[in-house]
Amino acid sequence: MSKPTLGNPQNTIEILQKYHFNFQKKFGQNFLIDTHVLEKIISAAGITKDDMVLEIGPGIGTMTQYLAEAAGKVAAVEIDKNLIPILEDTLSEYDNVMVINDDVLKVDIRGLVEKENGGRPVKVVANLPYYITTPIIMGLFEGNVPESITVMVQKEVADRMQTGPGNKDYGALSLAVQYYADPYIVANVPPNCFMPRPKVGSAVIRLTRHAAPPVKVDNEKWMFDIIRASFNQRRKTLANGLSNSDKIDLPKDVITEAIVKLGKGESVRGESLSLEEFAALSNDLWEKKGR
Repeated sequence: MSKPTLGNPQNTIEILQKYHFNFQKKFGQNFLIDTHVLEKIISAAGITKDDMVLEIGPGIGTMTQYLAEAAGKVAAVEIDKNLIPILEDTLSEYDNVMVINDDVLKVDIRGLVEKENGGRPVKVVANLPYYITTPIIMGLFEGNVPESITVMVQKEVADRMQTGPGNKDYGALSLAVQYYADPYIVANVPPNCFMPRPKVGSAVIRLTRHAAPPVKVDNEKWMFDIIRASFNQRRKTLANGLSNSDKIDLPKDVITEAIVKLGKGESVRGESLSLEEFAALSNDLWEKKGR
């Protein structure tokens, strides 16, 4: 097996020119050109030859080469058909990589993991396009697919994933991620590590799945409906946010009573509640809904 070559900017430029590749804004394409960052991602993901890795958005195969060296098997899902011939070229030395030309949100990941890894959880590694980060991560956790997810995301999104109550970045994404996983920011990555340069800074964050959720909820979907409704109108009090939501459909006095029971006072806003408090509120209101 040859060593990975594409972390070198010169080799990246050569491949792009060879195939007359044009970057697609709609796919949010920014390719990594920094070997230190690539090595840091591989080491943070803790990949061994026993692992199957799901890579989302392999691009020209830069990180895929590193993953193929470290893992037993790599499934790389790439939406842009113009990149498929490039990937066939850059990954030709590796026999443990399968490339799937599709939109990851449409792929039956659960079925893929069942077939290729006997249903055992996989490690997900990705340099995610910023506009689609949340639906991808939530879809993977809800489908019970990953053991861990190590991703490059916009710095601001990484901050949002790991922050706690009372912080301006705290919101539905923070709570959803922390319900499923333990988030840890591995490294901040400046724009000059990519081609083309993005306008914003990035960060590598590792989400290690909890063995069991840190809170007990009677109905997960209901709790997430409550969380979303709490942050839909951040300026409103929690009681108003929930009573305005057509998903919650409970009288305001019932909602207020449940909030007061948390010991928070009725004019509290959603951003000051912890995951534990949202779970308690959710269970209380679920009972009151009498389903």
